[in-house]
Amino acid sequence: MSADAAAELLGGARPLNIFLTLAKNEDLYAAFLSLGSYLLSRKGTIPRREREIVILRVGWNSGSDYEFGQHTLIGLHVGLTDDEISRLATQGTDGWEAPDAALVVMCDELCRDNVVSDATWAKLAERWSEPQLLELLVLAGFYRLVSGFLRSVGVQREPGTPGFPASSAESSR
Repeated sequence: MSADAAAELLGGARPLNIFLTLAKNEDLYAAFLSLGSYLLSRKGTIPRREREIVILRVGWNSGSDYEFGQHTLIGLHVGLTDDEISRLATQGTDGWEAPDAALVVMCDELCRDNVVSDATWAKLAERWSEPQLLELLVLAGFYRLVSGFLRSVGVQREPGTPGFPASSAESSR
C-alpha cells in the first residue's frame, strides 16, 4: 500500500507521518510497504475486523499511541465498535466472545512472553487454518516492529488522530 493509498483509506490527502519517516530510506520503505501492503490488503486471509483486533491490541501492548490511533480509525471503518476498541486498551478479555478473546490473548502472550501458549494455540486452531495461524503470527510480529519503530523515532500522530482511549491505561507495559 502506498503512502497515498494509506492516506486515502484514512480520509487524508497528505501522506502519513510514518510513511514520510520511512521514505528517508527508500529500500527499507519499499520492503516495509511490501509486507505491510500484503497484511492490510484483501490478499491476506484474516478478515479485516479480526486483523484490526490484533493490530490494536499489539499497538496497545507496545505502548504505541500512533499505531493505536491510526488503527482506531481503520477499525471503526471495518466494523469494530467504540466499546470494542476501548476494551482493546484494557487488561483482560472481559466482554469478548471466545474467538476474539483468543486473538487478544495471543497478542498479550506474544508481547509479554514472545511465544503463544499451547492452550491459546488450541483455541486459535478451532477457528483458523494453519496458514492463517502463520499469518496471525506475522501480523502481530509486524505490528510489534512497527510500534517499536514509531516509538523509537518519535513519530507523532497526525492532527485529529486519536491515541489511546481516555479510559485506558497508557499501555499494559
